[in-house]
Amino acid sequence: MTVKQEHKKIFARSLVGAAAALAMAGLAGMAQAQEVLKIGLLASLEGPFAAPGQDGMRGADLALKEKNGMAGGKKIEFIKVSSDATPDKAVNSTRKAVEQDKVQIMIGPLSGDEGIAVKNYAKTQPNVTFINGSAGAQAATLQDPAPNFYRFNTEGAQWMVGLGEHALAKGYKRTFLIAEDYGFPYSQVQGFMASYCAKGGKVIDKAWVPLGTKDYASVIAKIPKNIDALVVVLGGSDAVNFLTQYEQAGGDKPMIGGSITVDQTVLNFKGKRRESLLGTASAGPMADSIDTPEWKKFVSDYKATFKDGFPSPSLFAYLYYINTKATLDALDVVKGDLSGGQKAYRDALQKTNFKGPAGEVKIDANRNGVGTTYITEVAKAADGSFYNKVVKSVPNISQTLGLPEAEFKKMGLGTRDVPDCRT
Repeated sequence: MTVKQEHKKIFARSLVGAAAALAMAGLAGMAQAQEVLKIGLLASLEGPFAAPGQDGMRGADLALKEKNGMAGGKKIEFIKVSSDATPDKAVNSTRKAVEQDKVQIMIGPLSGDEGIAVKNYAKTQPNVTFINGSAGAQAATLQDPAPNFYRFNTEGAQWMVGLGEHALAKGYKRTFLIAEDYGFPYSQVQGFMASYCAKGGKVIDKAWVPLGTKDYASVIAKIPKNIDALVVVLGGSDAVNFLTQYEQAGGDKPMIGGSITVDQTVLNFKGKRRESLLGTASAGPMADSIDTPEWKKFVSDYKATFKDGFPSPSLFAYLYYINTKATLDALDVVKGDLSGGQKAYRDALQKTNFKGPAGEVKIDANRNGVGTTYITEVAKAADGSFYNKVVKSVPNISQTLGLPEAEFKKMGLGTRDVPDCRT
């Protein structure tokens, strides 16, 4: 072989090698471009919270849409699973997503006792990060918290801070309470009663009803005549069933609502009692009439994206949105790297702080949200739709409800009997 022929042979080998390298680089690039990170997404699509659960899913979908389906350089795929608002079903669905579908991050659940159960399950899966959907029971983060469970929203007791004083200012000094019998309503009632009782209000009796109650006749029969108002902490179809039957029974007492009692998922029910909801006082971590550019953009994006949604995003859409946005923002910070037991990712979650639609989103040392509570009253828009109008906002509410820690611990977590101010 001549020198010239040898050079041609070496050149040809170089071309083949370069082509192979380019092909391999291309394949690697394609693989990287197609790398998918699976995130579990749990909400209640069955039972009394089916409508709220569907809107929660919309909120999560909207947060992902804002990032064009990507976070940390990876395509995000939601593995959607459902519960019926019971702890057992919530844990079974979460277990399926984690152990069969192999998700590395789990978002959900929707309701209070589900949140406590998923928090306890999280302790058995230290290599998976769990982020709340909208569950609002205090105990999920305040009592024996899991190090890998995060809740970027404030919880049910925080949502009711300030409503007690507002009810007293409206002249509601004697009230009768009707609420679902599980963790989230216990928290809501405590948030209301802590200040209501301390400033002279009386809750003369409480009626705790099972989640999913359809017949309220016996409860309505027990409502005393000599009260100023009803405190109603029911959600979804439970709230609609009670309001309809109270109307049919001729009930006419004004109402103080829990955070999900006069939410958009309930305000749109049909019935004469709907008109009597006007002026109903309530409180929560968001309100339909918040007048900020961030809230207006959130509402506009929601309405443009979901033609089958509500006239305004529900509480559940808002909460799933901010929790999902925190999940994805932290993935961006670590460039999608979940190695090392997700330590860097969890450090990023702990530092996550952004201006959400209803105010600043941040968490405390127990990985629970600290934020603003809005006192509201139901009003009617020009198009006939109902909405929650902001009366007052109370900023920077922590899980001790604005009380010194020692005073809060002395009171203890909310239960069926705590607080108590019947006489």
